[in-house]
Amino acid sequence: MSDFDLIVVGGGIVGLASAREFMRAYPGLSVAVLEKEPAIAGHQTGRNSGVIHAGVYYAPGSLKARFCREGSADTMAFCREHGIPFDQCGKLIVATEEAELPRLKALTERARANGLDIEEMDGPELARREPHIRGIAGFLVKASGIVDYRAVAEAMAGEITAGGGTILTGAEVTGIEESPAGVSVETRRGRFTAPHLVACAGLMADRIARMCGVAADFRIVPFRGEYYRLAHRHDHIVQHLIYPVPDPDLPFLGVHLTRMIGGYVTVGPNAVLAFAREGYRFGDVNLRDLAEMIAYPGFRRAIRNNLRSGIDEMRNSLSKAHYLELCRRYCPELTLEDLMPYRAGVRAQAVLRDGTLLHDFLIEGTAATVHVCNAPSPAATSAMPIARHIVAHAATQWKLKGAPVAP
Repeated sequence: MSDFDLIVVGGGIVGLASAREFMRAYPGLSVAVLEKEPAIAGHQTGRNSGVIHAGVYYAPGSLKARFCREGSADTMAFCREHGIPFDQCGKLIVATEEAELPRLKALTERARANGLDIEEMDGPELARREPHIRGIAGFLVKASGIVDYRAVAEAMAGEITAGGGTILTGAEVTGIEESPAGVSVETRRGRFTAPHLVACAGLMADRIARMCGVAADFRIVPFRGEYYRLAHRHDHIVQHLIYPVPDPDLPFLGVHLTRMIGGYVTVGPNAVLAFAREGYRFGDVNLRDLAEMIAYPGFRRAIRNNLRSGIDEMRNSLSKAHYLELCRRYCPELTLEDLMPYRAGVRAQAVLRDGTLLHDFLIEGTAATVHVCNAPSPAATSAMPIARHIVAHAATQWKLKGAPVAP
């Protein structure tokens, strides 16, 4: 007899949303969430910019485009239901030079193709809306906002435990065996069994997938996103989220100004290669993580293909003055003294064997398991639609107790 009907690996927001959705769809289902850290939401969920994304950047028809748009509405509705503060302040994407205008136009068309309500503006209108921001053109995405995703995750965890679910922290997964009867999971807290498993392991997604024999050939490469907090005198420097026009060949959005739900403003992140999957400081090195990256052909190809941007990001990491120049492109009044220390995050970026940095979400599986293999930003915004997608898979592929309850 199994210990649980379903095991979810990963206590970040995607794992918690998945556990919650299974319990809502299948009342009475016994669900356990296994989290390796002492508390939930310790990595990507608790160390991101807090932005509720609207789905501007993603290819129409992609999972990111669909899930992000749905997830933005889901996140705000969840916050209203649970009394979690959020602010639908909107996002301004700003071009600062003529060379960026074609990319801005293409991004405008993509945003409209994704069904978003946007407002274009010229330089004078931009200056009127945001007097401290310099730009020659831009557009406003009204559906974007800010929230504390750790608070959202904690509210989800509360629903899970209130509904009879189990959350086990300090339960790092060390091995998984799959058989016709289901899965057997070895952890630092013992062995647990279930007919089915959902893995939302973030920075460890590829290792968990390999334990289960998932066919997709990818590796997680960590990119550290370094932030600064602006000095208190700049707490009201912007009314919206201020983003640059991104490079369409990279999955990173560039250094931006973010109004935080705590009433202050951050600037960041950059995207510098980390030498440890949980390398939140520049000097953090994990020899196993580093050796795995170097041994993977896709990593070496990705480095060759993106060498120039990688060098630029490393330079910006090493030099506060260079980092400041990225900010001053659209906010010229900032000084070195305005950049105060703030926590970093690490993005779990899937890289394929051919060196491609995977842009879309990647969800794969085996007979008894589903794996969220690539879910960096905007995964926090998209957590609830990702969870519904996984439950829909279960409804057709797995024989769970009882019939699913319509949402």
